[in-house]
Amino acid sequence: MFYKDERLALFIDGSNLYAAAKALGFDIDYKLLRQEFERRGKLVRAFYYTALLENEEYSPIRPLVDWLHYNGYAMVTKPAKEYTDSMGRRKVKGNMDIELAVNAMELAPRLDHAVLFSGDGDFRPLVEALQRMGVRVSVVSTIRSQPPMIADELRRQADNFIELDALREVIGRPPREAREPEAAAEA
Repeated sequence: MFYKDERLALFIDGSNLYAAAKALGFDIDYKLLRQEFERRGKLVRAFYYTALLENEEYSPIRPLVDWLHYNGYAMVTKPAKEYTDSMGRRKVKGNMDIELAVNAMELAPRLDHAVLFSGDGDFRPLVEALQRMGVRVSVVSTIRSQPPMIADELRRQADNFIELDALREVIGRPPREAREPEAAAEA
């Protein structure tokens, strides 16, 4: 699937990857994730996409965003939009698909392999366009959750499908709730 001399880039749809890992019952260790793909090829760039609530005093994702930025990830963020739906529930909207697609298309001439961490079927045309430009595309998501987190049309379009659950031992860490109290205190 991967060749040592190929130039590769990671495109991580933050909320989609988080939801897939959560559905499988583990947390991603982003340091291990980056190291794993540095071993698989010449990592040109690792993008992480997420929307942020700007008006919140404290955003639970802010420490992760800061850590990723400091540790070699190219962070692409934008303010999330808050609204109230017809049932009166507070909702947050922050789609990063366009930003991811634009970055992938801009970088494509300098890539051999793109790794998309998302199961969103809206990315099928992007995968197809990258392939027309000669870029191989691997998609990382899961079919092992109920319901599966990857759209069938995206999985079929990709050159390779990588089951997120198969990477658990390489890039995962146990969820915080499952840790022993002593281990959590030492961490």
